[in-house]
Amino acid sequence: MKIAIGSDHGGYHLKEEIKTVLADLEVEIEDVGCDCTDSVDYADYALPVAEKVAEGKADRGILICGTGLGMSISANKVKGIRCAVVTDTYSARMSREHNDANVLALGERVTGPGLAADIVKVWLQTEFAGGRHERRIGKIHEIEAKN
Repeated sequence: MKIAIGSDHGGYHLKEEIKTVLADLEVEIEDVGCDCTDSVDYADYALPVAEKVAEGKADRGILICGTGLGMSISANKVKGIRCAVVTDTYSARMSREHNDANVLALGERVTGPGLAADIVKVWLQTEFAGGRHERRIGKIHEIEAKN
């Protein structure tokens, strides 16, 4: 599995922690930045991660900022992206099982590194359940097509 990962300055430290978790899981990582704690704009890092996932150049994406909110809003502007801000393992599982989320957004200022590691593991290990949820994902695609 290949994961594209990116953060702004507010998520830089957690991104580095999550990269260690991904390496331990033997996941291929493509880090699009940022590489420091100097102030940068989250959208500049959300876009390349979202595009890599949408174009099939990465299987999934992980975005990290202070809250995860700016990253998710930005990523969800890319057609084909279903980015979920997650703060607990149950939501991580449901975002995959029911919503087929292909990008995970985390907030360094709201989620500690231990919990974030657990969220990432659950999110990566959970498959889309399909079934009745496929119809709902289809409706999301219809909304994208109209707009």
